[in-house]
Amino acid sequence: MDIKKGIAVSPGVVISTALVLDAEDLVIPRRQIEACAVEEELARLRQAVAQSAADLQSLRASIASDHGKEIAAIFDFHIGLLKDKTVINQITAEIVNNHSTAEHAVSVVMRRLAATFQRMSDRYFSERVKDLHDIEKRLLRKLIGSRHEDLSKLEHDVVIIAHDLLPSQTAMLDRTRVKGFATDVGGRTSHTAIVARALGIPAVVGLGNITAEVSGGDTVIIDGSRGVVIVNPDEQQLAEHREFGERLFRFETELQKLRDLPAETRDGVRVSVLANIEFPEEIDEALRRGAEGIGLYRTEFLYLASDHEPTEEDHYRAYVDAISRLDGRQLVIRTLDLGADKYTQEKQLNPERNPFLGDRSIRLCLHDIPMFKRQLRAILRASVQGNVKIMFPMITTIMELRQATMVLRDVMEELEDEGIEMKRDLQIGAMIEVPSAAIMADQIAKEVRFFSIGTNDLIQYTLAVDRTNERVAGLFSPAHPAVLKLIRDTIEAAARNNIDCSVCGEMAGEPLYTLLLLGLGLKTFSMNGPDIPEVKKVIRSTTMEHARWVAQQVMSFDSERQVMHFLKEETRKLLPEAF
Repeated sequence: MDIKKGIAVSPGVVISTALVLDAEDLVIPRRQIEACAVEEELARLRQAVAQSAADLQSLRASIASDHGKEIAAIFDFHIGLLKDKTVINQITAEIVNNHSTAEHAVSVVMRRLAATFQRMSDRYFSERVKDLHDIEKRLLRKLIGSRHEDLSKLEHDVVIIAHDLLPSQTAMLDRTRVKGFATDVGGRTSHTAIVARALGIPAVVGLGNITAEVSGGDTVIIDGSRGVVIVNPDEQQLAEHREFGERLFRFETELQKLRDLPAETRDGVRVSVLANIEFPEEIDEALRRGAEGIGLYRTEFLYLASDHEPTEEDHYRAYVDAISRLDGRQLVIRTLDLGADKYTQEKQLNPERNPFLGDRSIRLCLHDIPMFKRQLRAILRASVQGNVKIMFPMITTIMELRQATMVLRDVMEELEDEGIEMKRDLQIGAMIEVPSAAIMADQIAKEVRFFSIGTNDLIQYTLAVDRTNERVAGLFSPAHPAVLKLIRDTIEAAARNNIDCSVCGEMAGEPLYTLLLLGLGLKTFSMNGPDIPEVKKVIRSTTMEHARWVAQQVMSFDSERQVMHFLKEETRKLLPEAF
């Protein structure tokens, strides 16, 4: 049994079989073989080792010729390890004694060795961990071939163990089979974390080296409420976590009774509770959780779930599907937020050095007008079939907003010339997710009909903290007074200019911040579907007078520690089960 502590990002407990992936989606299976097949597996191992060693010898010779012997010497460790009888004997023993496949035996031994190296104080050995992973991948490629795991068609329930999951990987997941995530890297608002919460499955990230501790087929407990992962648990751990999981299930079942009740404070103030989605099929579950509509449709996942750029018709069919599922409820479509860690960096020959500050989101769309217009045409065509609003992300200047609106007007004229029906009075909104937009909120409010505050990026850019970097995860805090002041100022600017304002970042779905946001004047919350019941419970348990008092107290604090402590105490009174 091995217990690992990481960052809790999606609550709940799951006990399932591990599916370990490397960055290339190579599956590392655990499959028992018959005794009569042992010799065949040993032969496969010997062939893979010989081929890998030959490849490395050839690579070493080529580099020595082009760049000199000193640089080529970096492969001496790789070649030496493949010739190390102690290592090969350990892999052989795994096959012979446990009747494992050659690939599983390689994975078990190499990851065990990597974990040993990582614990060594000798820097030479600790720095060889990446080399060990490289050797493991090389052997697995020889044993498995070019077959990658098809994450969209899994045969059994699994928890995914990975260094990280790219947006393109998570977009292709079989959502009926993946029961949890655990990753080496990531923070609370990393993409993997957001997807896990949207799916309503337990997840822990920032575990450091969980991929070195787990082999495919191991039994794993993922406790997304407490940030714990247990590998090959004993009976006591299994019993304890089954009981904890049952308590959580009973709590969630009790909350579900609120589904058809309004999100209304005890003194009669009505609040709108919406959901965030990535795919139209998520709408049904969001409505079952009590969502009144969709406050954020992340349309870039049309790109991430496909191996080709979506056509106008691909966009149109997705939007019409979403509209039909909503039956008249609102659908806020965010235009493409590609760039940064999504899609474009994987496609570029020369990736940007700092993509989160680069050509992303609305900037990318304004640099690729044909792509932008394809999406806008589809949105406008679909708009006649339902209650559709459009929202531009990552607005940093008034000029960007005006350029995006101009492109939209051009598309309207093109459709009108073609005789295609659309809504000309489509509501246009702006996402407030960088400090410049929050500071200029009064001016931006005069150009749009609504705001949506994207707290994930707003926190990242305000605090200069990479929200996907587990090393600085502790610095990423929605409770930082500077962030709270920007949120307050944006909500107040919207009110002064008589436009709607919502929060659609992860902060909206955290019950800890519900009282504060409500007290700051927020009347529209948009969150992942599974978060809705707890947030609704807090809203229905308080009064606006109390919420305003909470906000007044919080805004007088000068540290996030004070803010967090105070909000926990106040929220615990209303939702003790969650704390």
